[in-house]
Amino acid sequence: MEKYLVVLITAPNDQEASILSHALVEEKLIACANRFPVQSIYRWQDNIENEAEIMLICKIMASNLDKLIKRVKELHSYDVPEIIALPILGGSKDYLDWVSENTKGA
Repeated sequence: MEKYLVVLITAPNDQEASILSHALVEEKLIACANRFPVQSIYRWQDNIENEAEIMLICKIMASNLDKLIKRVKELHSYDVPEIIALPILGGSKDYLDWVSENTKGA
């Protein structure tokens, strides 16, 4: 597994996205979250849904992934929240050092 990850998490609205991102930064599970409005089309309980959501793009240490998943499931209003981790294969050493520094002790 890579040392650093980008984790995608969707939330139903800006208020919940704000609560999630603040809690995860406060608890040092993530170093940063970027929030973007998205339009999601998906199947849920045999219906095609078309919903406005907020996408969180979170930068984390891979070692925090299991704790992050657990905490998001505790805080999230969805029964099955989207939590997808993608490896960071490279990047600015200064930025990645900052990610490490801001997720220590999680």
